[in-house]
Amino acid sequence: MDMSDTRTAPPAGSGYGGNQPERSGWVGWVFFAGVMMILMGSLHAIDGLVGIFKKEVYVAGANGQLVVSWNYSTWGWIFLIVGIIVVCAGFAVMTGALWARVIGIIVAGISMIINIAFLAAFPFWSLILIALDVVIIYALAVHGGELKQE
Repeated sequence: MDMSDTRTAPPAGSGYGGNQPERSGWVGWVFFAGVMMILMGSLHAIDGLVGIFKKEVYVAGANGQLVVSWNYSTWGWIFLIVGIIVVCAGFAVMTGALWARVIGIIVAGISMIINIAFLAAFPFWSLILIALDVVIIYALAVHGGELKQE
């Protein structure tokens, strides 16, 4: 028995000797993206319920018409369904689910495009949200898989 060998096993979760990658500090941003998706989806679902059951809240102009040819109930159902999907994806992002990360990237990309459109009206706020969307997209695309369950 030779006691001169002082090598030890690598620490658990270190990425050495196994296939589990090391978690980075970006995991916090991935959780942040998931929480934001849950909040945003919840608010959209509430907007959808209001559009379905209390249409007079969303009167848009003197004649009460929307810019598109759909009625308030249709918009309400769309917002409700998309809101529920985004809430479920937000919870799934926190487990590292690929489909949820894809939905999160798409939602953040749409948010970026919308904020570019409002850049002239709200430059400071739009720039903050665009920067936040970029960070969320990066966190989900590059580091989102670090949350996968074993």
